Amino acid sequence: MKVKVTERYEAVVLELKGNVMGGPEAAEFADTVKKLLSEGKNKIVLDLSDVKFMNSSGLGMLISSLTTVTNGGGKLKLACVGEKINSLLMITKLITIFESYDSVDLAIQSF
Repeated sequence: MKVKVTERYEAVVLELKGNVMGGPEAAEFADTVKKLLSEGKNKIVLDLSDVKFMNSSGLGMLISSLTTVTNGGGKLKLACVGEKINSLLMITKLITIFESYDSVDLAIQSF
């Protein structure tokens, strides 16, 4: 998994690419989220348009980042969730805890 960080308007977009499967990448991702919060950047959008596969560890990574951002006084939203990932979120009922948008721009506007 690769993560690209870009700032758009008053939000930070984290573009995830590849397979989201936890492991060492999860720790790096968590560090990135914590660093953004420490810099006062608490409006975060996860762009999942290039995510091909996600396992339970990847879901755990999303839940952990949502908890970290929420506890830090921020908001985390998902954008461009593909069909496979969306069905995974629905099966696990996690669709009810994440705000999800069809595009990054819609997610940013929702702040």
